[in-house]
Amino acid sequence: MRVTSRTRVFAVLGDPVGHSLSPPMQNAGFQAAGLDAVFVALRPTAASLAGQMLALARGGGGGNVTVPYKEAAARVPGARDARVEQLAAANVFAAADDGVHLGNTDVDGILAALDALHAPADAWYVLGTGGSARAVVGAAAERGARVAVRSRDPDRAAAFGTWAASIGVPRADASECRVVINATPQGLAATDAHPLDVVAISPGTVVLDLVYGPDGPTAWVRACSARGIAALDGREVLLAQGAASWRFWFPGVQPPVEVMRAVLNGRVG
Repeated sequence: MRVTSRTRVFAVLGDPVGHSLSPPMQNAGFQAAGLDAVFVALRPTAASLAGQMLALARGGGGGNVTVPYKEAAARVPGARDARVEQLAAANVFAAADDGVHLGNTDVDGILAALDALHAPADAWYVLGTGGSARAVVGAAAERGARVAVRSRDPDRAAAFGTWAASIGVPRADASECRVVINATPQGLAATDAHPLDVVAISPGTVVLDLVYGPDGPTAWVRACSARGIAALDGREVLLAQGAASWRFWFPGVQPPVEVMRAVLNGRVG
């Protein structure tokens, strides 16, 4: 890949971000599509996030935003798509006349992964209350599902459930949920405990972990699979949201999804 003064720069912004597979995935896609662009990982502070987003956009690039900055990204001045307005969380940005165009393609990624799991659209158990959890609620709104919420802080869980109901997503009871989605960062570190004890997951439930590891499924997904529970980690989410991000960055250009998938599966790169 040859980088020149005309090369458009895109980045994933987060903390931590060193584990991200977005750079190899997107760079393979850019190269396959013949785009003069490069994708890197950057670790901004909360204070520098908006400035980095604006600088990338003004240079003709853009990028993605990951934990813990998705809610902060939605507050950056600029144009917003309907999902950002609804969820107050953004994970993609691109150049726009008024600074940045903010969007949320995490919803696309979550829906694609749930489709791969043949997940029922009835009651979902959401672990977490941050920006990724907001995208899960957005996916539930688009599918007509209800949600139950788990957080280490009961007050935060209650407030999140109230917010979800305010945008048309009714509450469910955890006991009736046959879909469990980890929307916390728990599992990024090898020493992390499982986000939910596998023994507590009923037979017939499907599990989606938005976290992914560098060398295959997360420990939680492996533990679920060992008990016969259908489970996916965040790679399918990453692929689908990353491909959907192209509609912000390169309107009219089709992302080479199978090339990008091959990188995530370790077949190339």
